[in-house]
Amino acid sequence: MSEAFQGRCLCGAVHYECNADPLMSGHCQCADCRKSSGTGHSSHLAVPRSSVTVSGDVVIYDKAADSGHVVSRAFCPRCGSPMYSLNDAMPELMFLRASSLDDLELFKPQMIVYASRGASWDIPDTNLPRFEKMPPMMEG
Repeated sequence: MSEAFQGRCLCGAVHYECNADPLMSGHCQCADCRKSSGTGHSSHLAVPRSSVTVSGDVVIYDKAADSGHVVSRAFCPRCGSPMYSLNDAMPELMFLRASSLDDLELFKPQMIVYASRGASWDIPDTNLPRFEKMPPMMEG
């Protein structure tokens, strides 16, 4: 990519610009991602946290993951759109929601995590590597 990209919430009150290429991108089928997305999984792009500028106010919801680490999910307080998440086990990363991208085609999924918790009706690309939980490289 090597060019800045942007994203925003449904109402436009929250927007971001990222000036780095994603380090990883994928779908997560864990219960928390399913519930926060309103469907069978969420799709994320992991980017260096320092590469993102967020404009507008967000509401943060903190919840402990299976690992015990806290995942902080940021939502627009006006329209409720999920924007990004932070994981205290990986403080240098920000996980942008692919659904918030202005150009959806920038998202190139590389894997599926927590596939063991996926709903039978939610079948992301079967050619992608699938991990029952979090892959070893991402565990905190």
